[in-house]
Amino acid sequence: MTPATAAAGAFRDVHGRAPAGVWSAPGRVNLIGEHTDYNDGFVLPFALPHRLAAAASPRRDGKLRVATLGDDGRLQHSGLLDIAALEPGSVEGWAAYPAGVAWVLRDQGFADGADVVIAGDVPSGAGLSSSHALECAVSLALLGVAGVELDDGAATTPGRPQIARWVQRSENDFVGAPTGLLDQTASLCCEDSRVLFLDVRSGEMEQVPFPLADAGLRVLIMDTRTRHSHADGGYGERRRGTERAAELLGVKALRDVTPDGLGEALSQLPGDLAPLVRHVVTENQRVLDVVALLRERKLADIGPYLDGSHVSMRDDYRISTPELDLAVESARSAGALGARMTGGGFGGSAIALVRDGDLDAVRAGVETACERAGFRRPRMFTAVPSRGAGRDAV
Repeated sequence: MTPATAAAGAFRDVHGRAPAGVWSAPGRVNLIGEHTDYNDGFVLPFALPHRLAAAASPRRDGKLRVATLGDDGRLQHSGLLDIAALEPGSVEGWAAYPAGVAWVLRDQGFADGADVVIAGDVPSGAGLSSSHALECAVSLALLGVAGVELDDGAATTPGRPQIARWVQRSENDFVGAPTGLLDQTASLCCEDSRVLFLDVRSGEMEQVPFPLADAGLRVLIMDTRTRHSHADGGYGERRRGTERAAELLGVKALRDVTPDGLGEALSQLPGDLAPLVRHVVTENQRVLDVVALLRERKLADIGPYLDGSHVSMRDDYRISTPELDLAVESARSAGALGARMTGGGFGGSAIALVRDGDLDAVRAGVETACERAGFRRPRMFTAVPSRGAGRDAV
C-alpha cells in the first residue's frame, strides 16, 4: 500500500467520506553538503522513494483538524485548531508541524480550514527529513484545498522555491527549530534519477544526473536508530557559532570565505569557532568537486569526498556519534567506496556508496560491527533518487 493510499483510507475511516485530494512529499538524503545551507553555501541532496502523504478536504469554518497514522496503525489527533488564533507556542508536539504550515499560509492569504489525515513511510528520527516531508505535504494539501495546485502555470501560483521558504519559516519561527533551506527544497524540487545541486544564496538549481544503476552502484542508507532532533540545542549552537564567526570575519556568510583565504580567516577566530568555519569552507568545496565528477559520469570517484566530509563533521563540526562513526568505519572496511553521516547529526543515519557486488558484504559488516559494540541493529536500505512533492492519484 502506498502512503497516498494509506492516507486516503485513513481519511475515510476518520471522516466517513473520501478526501478531496491527496498530496505527498518525500524524505531526502543529502549526498554531500552538510550544514552549509544556513551559511549561504552549496548542497547536493536527492529525494527518497519514502514519502509522507496528506489526504485533505476543505472546511468552511477556518479550523484545522489533523490526524496522523502511526507505525502501529493507530491514529493520533490534533484536536480542532483555530487557524486565525495560531501563534508560535500555541501548539506543541507533532501537531506543531502542520499547525506551523497553516500559520505561515494564513499570513500569505491562504487561511482556509481543512481536515487532514497523514500517513507515510519516511523513517522518523533518522535524519532523513521526515518532519520536512510532513510540512511540505501539508503545505501542498492546504494550498490544494484552497484551489491552488503547483505547476499549474498561473502567474499567482507560488513556486516550489517559495513554498520551501514558507516551510522553513514555519519550522524556524513556529516550531522553533533553526533549520536551513536544504530539506524543504529537496523535498519539493528533486527529480527522479538526479541529485539537486543548489546554490542556497542565489537559489540557482541544477538537476545533475546520478545514474547509479548504470554505474553498478548503490547508495546504502544506514539508520543507526539513535535519536535525532533539530530542535535540540546542538544544531542551534553550531548555527549560532557560524553566524558569530561570519560577523567576526566581516562577511555576510561563511560562503564568502574561500579555500585560499581559509588560513587567514582561521587565524582571526577563537579556538571554538575556527573548526566550524573550516568545516563549512571545505564542505562547500567538496560539493563543487563532487558535482564536477558527476557531470563527467565519474560516480565511483566521489567516495573519498564522502569520507572527507565525515571526518570533517566528526572532528571539526563535532556532530557525529559513536554509532554513526562505527557505521561509517565498518562500511568502509567491508568494501564501501566512501561513507559519511548525513543530516543534522547527533544521531540519525549514515550513507555509503557501494558497488552492487559488495552490497551484501557491506550490510553484513555493519551489522556485525554494531552487534559486537552492543549498539542497536541498524535499519538499512538502498535508496534511489526519486520525484519531489506533488499531488497523487488515488
